Amino acid sequence: MTTVARYWRETPRRYNLGGCRCPTCRTVFFPPRSVCPACVTHRRSFGKMEPFQLSGDGEVFSYSIVHDAAEGFEMQVPYVLALVKTPEGPTLTGQVVDVAPDQIRIGLRVHATFRKLREEGRAGVIHYGYKFAPVSEPLAGTGTAESASPAQAPGERGRVRA
Repeated sequence: MTTVARYWRETPRRYNLGGCRCPTCRTVFFPPRSVCPACVTHRRSFGKMEPFQLSGDGEVFSYSIVHDAAEGFEMQVPYVLALVKTPEGPTLTGQVVDVAPDQIRIGLRVHATFRKLREEGRAGVIHYGYKFAPVSEPLAGTGTAESASPAQAPGERGRVRA
């Protein structure tokens, strides 16, 4: 269980997909780390990792359709849990929402969206987190999308909505 103090301390990362980048090899990590495991010389990165903002864009690399949910998520089945490869490098795990499980496919373009995950009973703390929603594909030769993406309103490209 996450304490309220820790929850609020980690809020910038939770709501903004804030990762970090190694100043030596330029590898991007999410969540942030204090040292780069990718560098041969780990000492150069220690304490020097740079904050890095992920765009929220990605594509489904692999997925599973969950039919037997963990406790507290029984009402959501079936749902899609996916590995999403970001253009910045990290692969994130998250639920894909706003798409029927039979419509999910490898290569589906998605964008991070923030949704309510759960509430902590009497304490009243509401936990939010990222999930992924499909991005409309542009029509060939038109440069316009078939429909507005459920994850973004017009003019919000590249921004993550709460």
